[in-house]
Amino acid sequence: MRLLIVEDEKRLALSLARGLTAEGYAVDVVHDGREGLHQASEGTYDLVILDIMLPGLNGYRVCAALRAAGHDVPILMLTAKDGEYDEAEGLDTGADDYLTKPFSYVVLVARVKALLRRRGQGAGASPVHVHGDLKVDTAARRVFLGEAEIALTAKEFSVLEQLVLRAGEVVSKSEILDHVWDFAYDGDPNIVEVYVSTLRRKLRAGLIRTVRGAGYRLETSP
Repeated sequence: MRLLIVEDEKRLALSLARGLTAEGYAVDVVHDGREGLHQASEGTYDLVILDIMLPGLNGYRVCAALRAAGHDVPILMLTAKDGEYDEAEGLDTGADDYLTKPFSYVVLVARVKALLRRRGQGAGASPVHVHGDLKVDTAARRVFLGEAEIALTAKEFSVLEQLVLRAGEVVSKSEILDHVWDFAYDGDPNIVEVYVSTLRRKLRAGLIRTVRGAGYRLETSP
């Protein structure tokens, strides 16, 4: 999943980006409200972590502008303020959740995962995807083939997750790059092929099909 952090405290933003990258997310960071609005409007993000007190445009205005333009990306707002009025204003502008600084990093990760599950699967839906003998738990980030648990790196899991969430559909190489690698990545786009090849070796060769000129498809038949 690809996340955008809009936070003008650079040390905090870098710390959050490092931690969330280690969790397996692709993370982009900007430090200005106007740039944050531009990135969130133009990019394909699964979630935005948005500070309220920002230069250029504050978080309330960024959130309101995104909602007014029809963007339904989940937004987790961060602020050094507290009080019911601030929380109500943040939620009234269209934010999905609210976290007051200082906060526990563990709590932030839990909120991020909850918002992503809600977006990707609908409230109350199971995070476990079963396709034949393949079982992928996107909440616990665990993969099973039959009874055996398969150990994947964070990037390997993120590539597989994109295919699992759209099982039976063709997912293009560029879509995988957009969601698994951040916008600073300027390396060889064939890196996707490397990870798909590794997944085939670890799982099963016929599980992920190459659709020539289009992308990859996770086979849903047993």
